[in-house]
Amino acid sequence: MRTRIKEFRARYDLTQEDLAKIIGVRRQTILFMEKGDYNPSLKLAHEVTKVLKTTIDELFIFDD
Repeated sequence: MRTRIKEFRARYDLTQEDLAKIIGVRRQTILFMEKGDYNPSLKLAHEVTKVLKTTIDELFIFDD
């Protein structure tokens, strides 16, 4: 799975640390999600999309 988290963070001028604090996770969690090394729970994915004002379908790219 790939993500567009970094792209959407840039739209709102948020650092990984900023996004992590808002959501209540460690910065490393955001880093690992951006790199595709961590598949978030549905709850966490939903929290990220709320902050970045997008949808799960727009933010997460599911590879076949």
